[in-house]
Amino acid sequence: MSAKITKLSNGAEGVFIKNDRFNTTSISFNFYVPLQKETAAEYALLPFVMTTCSKDYPDFSALNFKLAKLYGANLSASAEKVGDFQMLKIAISTIDDRFALDNESLCDSATELLTQLIFEPKAENGAFCEEDVAREKRKAIEHIRGDLAQKRIYAKKRLIEEMYKGEAYGVAKCGTEEDVEKITGQSLFAAWQKLLSTAFLRVNVISRSMPQGLFDKISEKFESITRENIVDCTYSAPTKAIDKPNTVIEQMDIAQGKLCMGFSSELYGEDAAALTVMCDIFGGGPYSRLFTNVREKYSLCYYCASGAVKSKGLITVDSGIEKENATKAEKEILNQLDIMKQNLFTDEEFQSSIKSITDSFKSYNDSQGLLDAWYSLKIVKDKLISPEEAVQEILNVTRNDVVYTARGVKLHTVYKLLPNDKEVGK
Repeated sequence: MSAKITKLSNGAEGVFIKNDRFNTTSISFNFYVPLQKETAAEYALLPFVMTTCSKDYPDFSALNFKLAKLYGANLSASAEKVGDFQMLKIAISTIDDRFALDNESLCDSATELLTQLIFEPKAENGAFCEEDVAREKRKAIEHIRGDLAQKRIYAKKRLIEEMYKGEAYGVAKCGTEEDVEKITGQSLFAAWQKLLSTAFLRVNVISRSMPQGLFDKISEKFESITRENIVDCTYSAPTKAIDKPNTVIEQMDIAQGKLCMGFSSELYGEDAAALTVMCDIFGGGPYSRLFTNVREKYSLCYYCASGAVKSKGLITVDSGIEKENATKAEKEILNQLDIMKQNLFTDEEFQSSIKSITDSFKSYNDSQGLLDAWYSLKIVKDKLISPEEAVQEILNVTRNDVVYTARGVKLHTVYKLLPNDKEVGK
């Protein structure tokens, strides 16, 4: 597998990822914009409005009929947080042209449809259709409320909000319910115009062979658009260490408490392979320190896992606990981190982590969706790194690298979501 970058316009590039394993072609437009409270909700809503209709396909029935004619092409949209930026994805997947009847170019038709959805939306007098906007706003609000209902997601979200108050990374990727309510057809149209003129764009194409003229057709769409003040999304501010960790405690009518802990790391950036390994040994799998000790040996939690955001130099730990075990679990998690710092983890744990991570990276080649996500998230690097190259970076990590990385990890914030003192539900 190989990947090649082609310049499409100012601040826009195409990436062709050659892979012979698939019988479909995947094309995704990935827009990157600053993550800001004032714009997060509008930008997050845009991909979903844009993938339900367009000028020539004014409702979902017409659009769905077109997708059916493309042999059941799949259209998707999403909004994600990538470091200090939002990534807005609009993608289509269709079977390769070699399987089409009468030499029909499905890829050409899919590209034409996708670019029309993006560049020629259903809008009049400088505004998106209010009915379409209202429908997607309802869905967005339901999604936000759904996250609130899932207390594990809610607790992790609250931890990040507390750690990054006043910073981009603390902003919710889809904004707040109140921000969604304020969106109008006119304000969303203005956001769309700004997106096309200022967002950094990466178009990923994953296929057996590069569809002829595809990037040229996309480049033509930008000829009538003034591209200036393009977002530089190659750098996200690292997490700052603090002298005295913060502790935040909230109570709700819940049966199971949540303990989330956030740590800063002196090692950060997409080259920080040692941070990936260190975090994985700490709490990444059934072989990890947190699982085998905090959960299994001491039975202090229902689950306990860690994760790393390399671009931010951030490590998080989240666990489900009984209220009376909150302090014990917190102390034991910190104890396991000290064990990492003292180089007291086992060779078996180290090797299990290396194997688990490399196997995970190798699996990216088994799915177009995973490959698309891989290259979408590697935007903070100036150079494209393939999953195979990332495997080699992991294999080069030593025990000493892990210990050195662990010693640069410092507790930043502890967030506890605990049951009310009164009996749950009363």
